[in-house]
Amino acid sequence: MTVVEVKEIRKTKRQRVLVMALIRFGDMSISCTLRNISEEGAALDVSTQVGIPDCFTLIAASQKRKVYSCKVVWRDKRHIGVAFH
Repeated sequence: MTVVEVKEIRKTKRQRVLVMALIRFGDMSISCTLRNISEEGAALDVSTQVGIPDCFTLIAASQKRKVYSCKVVWRDKRHIGVAFH
């Protein structure tokens, strides 16, 4: 078996969290789960990708209802990685 080392390329350290949040765009909202967060971005779990645009507002429920302006940097079937801007 080969052991592969993965080098961390993020500029800031991620903090693991489990926080309910809302993805807001226009007059629409989609529930999601905030899985990790850093000063520069976050990873989200979603039930579907359908209709979620590349830029949106993220409202974290238990982070004192903190609001983030987000741009999608990657996505797959049930996950979205965002950068804050």
